[in-house]
Amino acid sequence: MKLAYTVLLLFASLVGAHGQDKRPLSIALAGLSHDHVNLIMNHYKKNEINLVGIAEPNKELVNKFKKSMGIPDSLFYDDLKKLLQNKKPEVVMAFNAISEHIDVVRICAPLKIDVMVEKPLATTVKDAEEIAALSKKYKTMVLTNYETTWYGTNQEVYKRVQKGEIGDIVKMVAHDGHEGPKEIGCSRFFLDWLTDPVKNGAGALNDFGCYGANLFTGLMNNQMPVSVYAVTHQIKPAVYPKVDDDATIIVEYPHATGIIEASWNWPYSIKDWEVFGKTGYLQAVNSKELRTKDNRSAYKINEVAAPQPPYQSYLAYVTAVLRKEITPTDDLSSLANNIIVVKILNAAKESARTGKKVLLK
Repeated sequence: MKLAYTVLLLFASLVGAHGQDKRPLSIALAGLSHDHVNLIMNHYKKNEINLVGIAEPNKELVNKFKKSMGIPDSLFYDDLKKLLQNKKPEVVMAFNAISEHIDVVRICAPLKIDVMVEKPLATTVKDAEEIAALSKKYKTMVLTNYETTWYGTNQEVYKRVQKGEIGDIVKMVAHDGHEGPKEIGCSRFFLDWLTDPVKNGAGALNDFGCYGANLFTGLMNNQMPVSVYAVTHQIKPAVYPKVDDDATIIVEYPHATGIIEASWNWPYSIKDWEVFGKTGYLQAVNSKELRTKDNRSAYKINEVAAPQPPYQSYLAYVTAVLRKEITPTDDLSSLANNIIVVKILNAAKESARTGKKVLLK
């Protein structure tokens, strides 16, 4: 089965063939309100990146990071335009509300500055398509980061499916979420927009539904689904009054079905997925454990080796891409994949609102 994601594996062997640029990647940050920014801050503390500037209008948030990370005043700007008038990073990484990703690309693309955003790409199909148009017009990359892209188990699933180990895919089931963003202690800056139906686009449906949509789209070789049907709930309306906190999404393909179970009501944190083929079964239980079964033997659980560089993290990946050490095509971070993800999520919202299946063209 031909898979777009296999590019990720094929090019791994080429890293180093042209020599590696060892300089830390030059990065500017657009926003600090997404709690995933703490991951890039860990790289900053270890001197693994060259942080040239941060665009953040919220003074309280700015002071928080000045104090906690020891970031000098000279790196902070009120807005991204001012920052980019003074600095020329290799990439801008967006850690702001999902609805604001489009604004970041509108500023960066004409300046020929590549962008990486946190998942999902956008809150609306209109914004996603404008992002794609700007990327094409100005020949800049817009990549989307998912934690699950860098799981060794997920990469192993794609490799085994490509080899035909479980036959043709007939069903995929993704479970993603946790006890709830407030329950696990997300910052109030993050919660302010994560629980907003405009800024986040939805609740758990967008926040965790995007993971399954991203993985399914990759496994289906960026094929547009036939239809989407979804049901959402507010299990904790007193905690999340404006958005859903539980979503089930059925994604129909010509010869397979995908089921996404996204929730802020799991009894524990979970990011796993199951893939059923005609002759076997694969489950990425977590980032390291792969559960397998065929039609002749019992279940087996094996530990999967860590991914090979530069596919072990988003920082290693985007550094290799920008330094032209690898050439990505339609992988899990690509616009080709993530525009389809946004279309699946928007169809799911429409289906949940109307109670009807939504056909995709």
